[in-house]
Amino acid sequence: MAIRIFIDQGHNPSGPNTGAEGGELREQDVNYIVGVYLADLLRADPRFAVRLSRNDPNEVLGTSNSTSLAARVRMANSWPADYFISIHCNANTNPAINGTEVYVYQANTQSYWLAQHVLNGIVQRVGTKDNGVRINTGLFVLRRTQMPAILVELAYLTDPADAQRLRDDPYGFALGIYDGLLSYFGFAPL
Repeated sequence: MAIRIFIDQGHNPSGPNTGAEGGELREQDVNYIVGVYLADLLRADPRFAVRLSRNDPNEVLGTSNSTSLAARVRMANSWPADYFISIHCNANTNPAINGTEVYVYQANTQSYWLAQHVLNGIVQRVGTKDNGVRINTGLFVLRRTQMPAILVELAYLTDPADAQRLRDDPYGFALGIYDGLLSYFGFAPL
């Protein structure tokens, strides 16, 4: 049976729960396209089944931050997904801060090991700095999902080198996540 992966492209394109911005890049747009590329990779691999939180670039989930997050969790839980991957981009007032980090609810769990593989996949594929797997018990999508869940901060919109990677190679980030999934499950590439 196929492993069910729910991809949450963090944030809405407009209205409630929009994301960070850096230069001409908007987080919600990068998240959307990386999620679509990842879904395409997973759909081409019969070992996986996939669903997206946003199936259209203009799709808005919820009417507030909290209902937007709740909708994403509800979709994953009701499927039910086997794994939940929320895709995000980071920002910082210091433009020198850069790199990739992956958040989980708790250490030494399946989520934690998956996060390590996905982080390694992204860093090896696109060359971002490895900022490690981090614990965050405050993130709603990690706290309320009923399956192993990770929140991937691809790179920093506010760092010039990271922003260029996000703009020029969204497919590379998706491929990095896919590489990490294959590594986590011990699958050979098709």
